[in-house]
Amino acid sequence: MPSPSPVAIAVDAAVRPAGVRPLRIGPVLVDPPVLQAPMAGFTNYAFRQIVRQLGGVGLPATEMISARGFLHMEARDHELPDRLWGVRDEPRPLAAQIWDNDPENLAAVGARLAREFQVSVVDINFGCPVRDICERAKSGSYLLRDPDRVGRLVARVVEACRPTPVTAKIRLGCTRDTINAIDVAQAVEDAGGAAVTVHGRTAKDLFRGSADWDAIAQIKPRLRHMPLVGNGDLRTADQVAEAFRRYGVDGVMIGRGALSRPWLFRQAQAALAGQPVPPDPTLDQQRELLLEHYRKIVERFGVERGTVLMRRYACCYAHGQPGARLFRMAISTVTTEDEFRSVVAEHFPRATMRSHPNAPEAC
Repeated sequence: MPSPSPVAIAVDAAVRPAGVRPLRIGPVLVDPPVLQAPMAGFTNYAFRQIVRQLGGVGLPATEMISARGFLHMEARDHELPDRLWGVRDEPRPLAAQIWDNDPENLAAVGARLAREFQVSVVDINFGCPVRDICERAKSGSYLLRDPDRVGRLVARVVEACRPTPVTAKIRLGCTRDTINAIDVAQAVEDAGGAAVTVHGRTAKDLFRGSADWDAIAQIKPRLRHMPLVGNGDLRTADQVAEAFRRYGVDGVMIGRGALSRPWLFRQAQAALAGQPVPPDPTLDQQRELLLEHYRKIVERFGVERGTVLMRRYACCYAHGQPGARLFRMAISTVTTEDEFRSVVAEHFPRATMRSHPNAPEAC
């Protein structure tokens, strides 16, 4: 088992605001109780290394892994998915998220992750609203319409992975007219789930509108003892602290907000500890962080593939900064290392730039 990361230092409970305690997911201590969301195409080993290096994350997570794809790839090619890159040797704690609608596929892959890869937590995705997962594969958030089925899937994975804890990530429901997160969360708890994370939107919402944290808070009193983790629209340390103060969650999960600000975890850690919140890195420091991220990606995937993969991450680093639109346009066509480094040197936002008032800024 890998040794704990030196950056994952627990916050002294004596300085933590009242009511915010470390989170326990079965035997796993998550301190601070701030989790990194699994995000397909983004939260690979390179990103997780950056997050751990910056500090403050209580539980990092892999990208979501197709259980069926895992089994087919291994049987056909005798290889494992790229999404398992780094998992064997990475510091713990670490969660691995899987998805499927077949209990035996989920159980087989969950057991492999728990025993062979020794992950700290196996998480099942019941929240992905993307069409390929939800409608075509009838997995992810499609399964929310049947809480009993969710419970049966969780129970099978719990049985296969024991004693490694099994958790679930869900949304409020499939649509605003069919919100059933309480029923689903209770099904997860009855099945032996060790925690549930709830994103405060429905599947139909995708990422439109705002996360409904009041709806998340309504779930807590309906659970017997299983921890509740809230997720959605957490982009600042103050918002993280407010989630604990106002909504009574046991933990929070940060997703898209960390793609453009991977240092958000250490800022949230400080806020929860009642300490001064560290400032954002300077733009020069952010540029160096981007280049370090690029080096890690290229080391794994090679220059050609790595440069193309890195376009999406580079756009996120510039999100919300002056000149981000110009940088995004330039970086989106690079194919070589020289082109990548040249665009970063010339167009990555600088403090002297000014934003165009009508320029959309999106990761």
